[in-house]
Amino acid sequence: MNKLLALLVLILLNTPIYAQVCETVVDGKKIEKAKMDLVDYIPAIHGTVCAKYEYQTTTRESRFQVRNARFSITGNVLPIVAYKLEVDLSDRGSVRMLDAYTRIFPFKDFNFTIGQMRVPFTIDAHRSPHLRYFVNRSFIAKQVGDVRDVGATIAYTRKDYAIPFILEAGLFNGNGLTEQKEWNKTLNYSVKAQFLFAKGWNLTLSNQFIHPEDIRIQMYDVGLYYENERVHIEGEYLYKTYNKNAFHPVHSIDIFGCYYIPLKRIFKQMSISARYDMMTDHSNGKGLDEDTKRLPISNYARHRATGGVTFSFSKKFVADIRLNYEKYFYRKNSIPDPSELDKISIEFMTRF
Repeated sequence: MNKLLALLVLILLNTPIYAQVCETVVDGKKIEKAKMDLVDYIPAIHGTVCAKYEYQTTTRESRFQVRNARFSITGNVLPIVAYKLEVDLSDRGSVRMLDAYTRIFPFKDFNFTIGQMRVPFTIDAHRSPHLRYFVNRSFIAKQVGDVRDVGATIAYTRKDYAIPFILEAGLFNGNGLTEQKEWNKTLNYSVKAQFLFAKGWNLTLSNQFIHPEDIRIQMYDVGLYYENERVHIEGEYLYKTYNKNAFHPVHSIDIFGCYYIPLKRIFKQMSISARYDMMTDHSNGKGLDEDTKRLPISNYARHRATGGVTFSFSKKFVADIRLNYEKYFYRKNSIPDPSELDKISIEFMTRF
């Protein structure tokens, strides 16, 4: 009984011990000791709220939106057995279960994860809402390479080599997050390698096979970024091919830079960012025409230039105000998505 009361007190008072545990178990991490103490069982609770206002300059329409209201719980039941649950209570007004997995650390430098998760692929698609540099995601992260699924992965990490690296590989149903009752004759796979070859540098290579309906799709991605206390520079390229010539290959590019400026009053930091991204005509692999054996266009080709400034109340990615302007360029006769037009956006992001 006394142990239970002590546990409740630790949670309610949010003591430094609890804060230390939070850092240990975020996203399902191994606890580096043979036996857990009572305090080690306390789950870490995190959340992200992104609320924004947008004004489309071409249509003169505007809207308020709660883009994200994410809530996650991570923790350990054994030093080598961790878990994570994450739900978005308002993904533009809809509730979505995002992550639900168990992670096991059977050997040194290895981990095995099974459940519902982000597929290991690309750089930008893996960023959580609080880690984004712009109000709206890149085309790679939103349309071309955004995949969450149910499956299992293995990961191998070595930080003591001359070139530290992280290798991940996984098998997935390919039916998305909601269709988990279906049986599959073919599983999807994804492979991702990160090479940390110098301080601040990250080279990421990844390959993914998906099978949304009748057509098999292969995706290849290469990304490189450099960051220090004052700058972040990143470039990423994704190439997507469709089996049986059902759709022409898709190309997508995301290039951006961010420069940080320290401030002394009200805000701790200001960052100035600029981005160029583009995509050719894209199909999500669904809706094959039985007569022509061709897939329809899901997203029309476009180019976009984005400029923005972010004010951080504390260290970056904790409490930010993001102000962006996006300029879109479409070819003649394209049909733009109603939300993919020139716009001014202001977003308030809070992470706890």
